Amino acid sequence: MKMPLKPPRLNPQVRVGTEAIVSLRVHEVVFSGRVGPTDGGRYRHWDTLRHLVPPQGLSSEVWWLATRAVRAQISRRLPLTDANGMFLTISFPDPALEMLMRVDQQGSGRIQAPEAVTNPATRDRYLVNSLMEEAIRSSQLEGAATTRKVAKEMLRSGREPHDRSERMILNNYRAMQYIRAHVADALTPERVLELHRIVTDGTLDDPADAGRLQTPDEERIKIYWDNAVLIYEPPPAEQLIDRLAAMCEFANGGGEVEGFLHPVARAILVHFWLAYDHPFVDGNGRTARALFYWTMLSQGYWLAEYLPISNIIRESPVRYTKSFLYVETDDGDTTYFVLSQLRILCRAIDELHAYLERKGGQVREVEAVLRRTPGFNHRQIALLAHALRDGGAEYTFASHRNSHGVVYQSARTDLLELERKNLLLRTKRGKTYVFYPPPDLDRRLKALAS
Repeated sequence: MKMPLKPPRLNPQVRVGTEAIVSLRVHEVVFSGRVGPTDGGRYRHWDTLRHLVPPQGLSSEVWWLATRAVRAQISRRLPLTDANGMFLTISFPDPALEMLMRVDQQGSGRIQAPEAVTNPATRDRYLVNSLMEEAIRSSQLEGAATTRKVAKEMLRSGREPHDRSERMILNNYRAMQYIRAHVADALTPERVLELHRIVTDGTLDDPADAGRLQTPDEERIKIYWDNAVLIYEPPPAEQLIDRLAAMCEFANGGGEVEGFLHPVARAILVHFWLAYDHPFVDGNGRTARALFYWTMLSQGYWLAEYLPISNIIRESPVRYTKSFLYVETDDGDTTYFVLSQLRILCRAIDELHAYLERKGGQVREVEAVLRRTPGFNHRQIALLAHALRDGGAEYTFASHRNSHGVVYQSARTDLLELERKNLLLRTKRGKTYVFYPPPDLDRRLKALAS
């Protein structure tokens, strides 16, 4: 991936020759209303716009400069600055407003939320699964080389991780649980450092680097693409303490912001801020995404717990990286990153609804089979639905307990009852009882219902 080309700009102090003519032309275009902040609903960077056919009578350069001038009229200053003290900005073109409305409608209220995540009988199962998915995908974004199936087996069984990749995933899962436990508390620098310590525990070359900012006496960690091309150099370490304090103030709803700032945009900007400052030796991306969840949940967007955004980011890491670079190369306009994350958020909501509909259909199918057979609770029905989909699945008291967030005795009773009804088979592996579905589970269920 190449660095995006820096956009052309007019020098406000120079108005001679060709530049004076271009400046006059830009003003004419802006006042004519021919150009808006977006083109075809897209908030385009110069690196993309310069390859498109400009509106009739305009050069690509005039088109860009006029677009940039229109954006400047609707932009507002953020309390976040670059290393030189220049304030970064944000604007809200129509696509941003539309997506924010969608998140408002589906992310904080309960009327349109899926029944599966509002019904106490099934909510915990979906929540635990979502937290596991986010822990796995966020770690894989940072290089964890463990398959999703193995990672879920580790989290459900409660076993110790076998390698660094599994440790990263377990840490991320614990970080999400930490957020849930402390989301009602104000975000402080100390809590950010603790969150980073949890995320990186046992995964760093030097364990002392966990939970601490980089210091002025060490070389700053820079960002490279493919370990070769320098694409970003974060602010100097001397600024990190003050910048972290300012970020926490902003995350808690403070900071000098021009006008109203939508809570979802604030959460996305907290994600951006931590990644932009890049204050840690490692684990910056995982910590930034965790802070996004923290800020969303603290502002009442409870559905965010069920949205594994890292899964979508992982599908297109170049697009994710470019959204950062567009901000860096276009005078700190964070709109690029906010729009990118809003698209990810909206897609995650769509995928959640599709997932719940699909899983709900499978559960309904099992429920139909079991309708004439009383005595099954929702956890047992969920396990049987999973066993029908995956004949090689295995269950233990610990995995069943962790999957549903229940006490050991409840998990033990669930599995032993299913064994007694010949719907699970049991073996012993070491000191652990392992349950697995019989190959003719579907026939046995139908026989029970007949």
